This record gives sequence, C-alpha cells and structure tokens, in this order.
Amino acid sequence: MPDHTTPQQLQPMPTDWRRALAVVAHPDDLEYGASAAIAAWLDEGRTCAYVLATRGEAGIDTLSPAEAGPLREREQRESAAAVGVDTVEFLDHADGVIEYGTALRRDIAAAVRRHRPELVLTLNHHDTWGGVAWNTPDHRAVGRATLDAVADAGNRWIFPELVDDGLTPWNGVRYVAVAGSPRPTHAVDASAGLDRAVASLLCHRTYIEALTDEEPERYCQTFLEGNMKAAGERFGGRPAVAFELFSR
Repeated sequence: MPDHTTPQQLQPMPTDWRRALAVVAHPDDLEYGASAAIAAWLDEGRTCAYVLATRGEAGIDTLSPAEAGPLREREQRESAAAVGVDTVEFLDHADGVIEYGTALRRDIAAAVRRHRPELVLTLNHHDTWGGVAWNTPDHRAVGRATLDAVADAGNRWIFPELVDDGLTPWNGVRYVAVAGSPRPTHAVDASAGLDRAVASLLCHRTYIEALTDEEPERYCQTFLEGNMKAAGERFGGRPAVAFELFSR
C-alpha cells in the first residue's frame, strides 16, 4: 500500500526558458525565499525583472504612507541589486487595498507584453499559507490577476489599447511559478543563492525592525535557512525554494 505519510517529492524546475518576470504585491515579497532561486537563475545566464503592484506604503505602523513609500521603494531597489536584478518597476496600486479586476489585470498584462518573459513568477494566490494562516487580500489579488494576465497578454482583443501603446501581444509565457504556495510541485536548489537571498532580505531593514524585535541578521538567516531546509526535505536534502508550477 502507498505510504501517505511521506510528502510527495518536488520535481526540478524546467530549464527551457531564458527570461523571467516576477510580479508581486509588495517590497519584500520576493525576498522571503524566491530571491534565492532568482540568484541561481541569474548565475545560469537567465534574466529577471521585478514588477511590484505597490510601494508598500501601508506596511510600517510607525511611518506614514508618505514616508514609508519612498523608503520601501529604495530598500526594494537595493534588495533587487543584491541578487543581481537591475530592473524594478512599480504599478502604483494602493497598498493594502489592491482590487482584483480589469485595471490590475491590464497593468500586469502590459508588463508581460513589455518584458516578454517565458517564465512568470508570483506569490501565493491561495486563501491560506499552508492551511494555517490566512493570506492577505493583496497577495491573493495580485497572484490571481497575474495568472489571468498571462493569458490576457497573448490576446490582442483583450485590452486593445495596449496595442495602441505599442505593446503587441505576447503569447510566449510557458510557465507560471507561484512562490510560497501551500501546494508546491517543483523546486530550485538554493545552495548557490542562499547568501544573496539573506543579503537581499536584509535590505528591507526598516520593515524588518518594525516587524520583529529579533536582531535583523539573525532573523533573516534563521527564517530563510529554516524554510529552505523544509523544502529541501522534499528535494533530495538540498536547501531549496519550492514553487507551484503551472504550464501553458
């Protein structure tokens, strides 16, 4: 009889792609694990651009949005540079109250057409994190809109105004990888990217200091190593970043 107590092993991510686009809601969303995979991909000669729906302006209780937005944008650009990403764009939706709908889909579809990736990466769009903690509306909205916008980007009759703006349809996305999903299917060996992932997360120091009383360096190292070790138990014992992979 099958052993239902043994977690299903994660499969290696496909490698038949060159350009990635990461689309998430907030500064720091990519740094809680996905950046280690991005660092490893860049080492292989691939490219990745970041698109963020907001500037994270509502994320720090002790700072007004007018103060927090520019600060968190700066920290995000530094964070991206720490793993080797130099293209970071912001869509300027309102932090905390992102609405799933055609406006969000249009903005993400435009980004897909602009960058023409073969792999799109986003964050957990499911209702919960592992069935334990409720996911935020922003994450759910952006994740789901990204999945839909990938198809929108390839259809010239959806958002035809994008063609007028010079953004012709792009039907070349082969995969959508969802980081932080409670239903992972694939993984990337994070060994080579772990140190850069820690450095990248540490760039969000102001946010982390507001989030926890723990010393930031220790917090970042412990959090990432713990998550990657847990994923690695389903990936041959190697530190890993897990993804739920959708193929098109």
